[in-house]
Order: sequence, then C-alpha cells, then structure tokens
Amino acid sequence: MARVESFELDHNTVKAPYVRLAGTEVNNDTLIQKYDLRFLQPNEDALPTAAVHTLEHLLAVNLRDYLTGVIDLSPMGCRTGFYLILWGEHTTEEIRDALVTVLQKHVVETDYVPAVSAKECGNYRDHSLFSAQEYAKQVLDKGVSSDPFERKLG
Repeated sequence: MARVESFELDHNTVKAPYVRLAGTEVNNDTLIQKYDLRFLQPNEDALPTAAVHTLEHLLAVNLRDYLTGVIDLSPMGCRTGFYLILWGEHTTEEIRDALVTVLQKHVVETDYVPAVSAKECGNYRDHSLFSAQEYAKQVLDKGVSSDPFERKLG
C-alpha cells in the first residue's frame, strides 16, 4: 500500500492551530514543499463547508502576495485546515507569519471575497464571509504555532 504522510500523523497528539512541513519532493533539482495549515483540533471540530470555501478563496489569492512559489492551496477533507504546496525552500516560521498576516489583513478585515460568481466558482452559492472571519479570529486568538506538538508562537 502507498504511504500517505498525513495518515501516519498522530492526530490525537497535535495541538492546533499550527503550521507543519508535511512533505518535500525533489524532481530535476526542483524542491516542492507541502505544508499543513491546521486551523482546528482534529476530531474535535470541523470548519463548515461555506467557511472552508471562503477561506480557500481568500487564502489562495492573498498568500501569493506574501510567499513566492505558491502552487496550490487546498482544503483538507477533514475540514480542519488546508494544504499549501510551494516551489522552493521555505521555513515553517515564514509560512506561519504569512498565514497570520493574511488572516488578519485579508480575512478578518475584508468585505470582499474574490471569484464568487457562477463563472469563476464551481459552487458559488456555498460561501460565508462571516463564518470565515469568525474562524480566522478564533485561530488568531489562539495563535498559530510553528510546531504541531508544542505551542511555539511567533
């Protein structure tokens, strides 16, 4: 059976919210990193789909202004966070700081969600800026750790 890194993580021992380097791949001398941006404690809470969807739009657009090499930002199926995939080498602290900035400036303080028309979005009716903002505030109030097992705040 194929190895899936996230299935090997002990979800009972992590302490959300946090940012974690979840994997690296090198191909033709090119480094790709995958980060786990965990908002909620696994198996205790889950983001409602409208909040996840709105956060996905806001993070996907705005993280690119603070980080180089962003390939993709995708929600986790468990709805406790997101995966961020980037070209090149980044530090967990760099990713955490960008995430905190985007949550503060582009989620909590916004009144605009990009790409929410039927032309731009495959489920344009399923968004909630209010819910996205409430969960962003919750994450910011707890602080985003640079370690999944110990609370290391910036």
